[in-house]
Amino acid sequence: MRYLPLTPEDRAEMLKTIGAKSVDDFYEDVPKAARLDGVIEDLPMHQGELAVEWHMGALAAKNRTASEGPFFVGCGAYKHHVPASVDHIIQRSEFLTTYTPYQPEIAQGTLQTVFEFQTQVAMLTGMEVANASMYDGSTAASEAALMACRATRRKKVVVSGGTHPHYAETIQTACETQGIEVIVLPPAFDDEAALIEYAQDDTACLIAQSPNVFGAVTDLTPIADAAHAKKALLVSVFTEVVSLGAITPPGEMGADIVVGEGQSIGNPLGFGGPYVGLLACRQKLVRQMPGRVCGQTVDAEGKRGFVLTLSTREQHIRRDKATSNICTNAGLCSLAFTAHMTLLGDKGLSQLATLNHEAACDLADALEAIDGVTLKTDRFFNEFAYETSMEATALLAALDEKGVIGGVRASRLFKGDGLENVVIVAATECNTEADIAAYATALKEVLS
Repeated sequence: MRYLPLTPEDRAEMLKTIGAKSVDDFYEDVPKAARLDGVIEDLPMHQGELAVEWHMGALAAKNRTASEGPFFVGCGAYKHHVPASVDHIIQRSEFLTTYTPYQPEIAQGTLQTVFEFQTQVAMLTGMEVANASMYDGSTAASEAALMACRATRRKKVVVSGGTHPHYAETIQTACETQGIEVIVLPPAFDDEAALIEYAQDDTACLIAQSPNVFGAVTDLTPIADAAHAKKALLVSVFTEVVSLGAITPPGEMGADIVVGEGQSIGNPLGFGGPYVGLLACRQKLVRQMPGRVCGQTVDAEGKRGFVLTLSTREQHIRRDKATSNICTNAGLCSLAFTAHMTLLGDKGLSQLATLNHEAACDLADALEAIDGVTLKTDRFFNEFAYETSMEATALLAALDEKGVIGGVRASRLFKGDGLENVVIVAATECNTEADIAAYATALKEVLS
């Protein structure tokens, strides 16, 4: 009864009350192809808690962490150094929660950190206002698409072929259930011209990622100009927030909404998270922004204080007035982001970005010097794509045997698009000269 507190009689009574024949009725909107037909035969029906712990521990022991050798994986999840002081701060008892309190004004310390977080995100992106964080970058991108449709009163969204496929799929899932047409362009290392052609009178927004999923840095200004000429919006996406310490902020290139993933600052790699989504926009769009916005004010005695200025989620207002159904935020992860950013400062972030770019350039030079390697990305920050004559799955497996985690195969993200031999690789400040030399030596041996 520890995990299944309801008896069959309890369930039958509940189903009768709501008029459902069985629990299966709750899943009728899930496509049959996505449902399991019966139990999973490879799993035992039940085991004792100690046996489960042993089994899961044995499975976990098979994992290799990013710190156990040369590691060059990116594509939305990056290995960066997180100072020990960040972990110390977020483990203070008054901060160790994912929630902003339901009586927020009594928790001035929490509200102040949220306010600082918003300020940092707005400054990083070159925008006027930011919200109090989202779940992650992909859901932030979907919220931005919905936000653009509300603002323009149009129902067509166009997504660049350089956008991370997980982001594109999340956008499609959120939009298509609301009758919004989503056009995702074919994967491309650079599709600026193709995206501009889709700026039409019925377009709500163009969505472009820079650096894109292949690492290419793009000037978003022409895309923004094309969108604005048709009274559409430009949504700028990023997966590597450290890049904003080196490249022109999206706001300065004409973006109306900027979204992305903040994991790289303050948050270590995890098995799928938790991460922290960032969302910022122009002031004129603030009332279409999902989630919450903390503001600074003064009390009756003139002392500085913090409040929830806007809170347009379903828990706080009527559902038909809500801009989002998000019921929480990544508060602890955003606190880690804020703590790390405060320690870095403007100068520190720029230096960190420089270290990342230098590491990627050193890696690119080392790999390009190998016979059979062709770089597919010529303008990059800390991530780029390369192609060989060898299928990427086999290539990465061979590198793994030599102790090098060599990146992500593009075919894992894009199915059947002629990218079977393309590898996407990232280098950060955590990659040493020895790591890069080990990668180059291993790759040369594999291709020889």
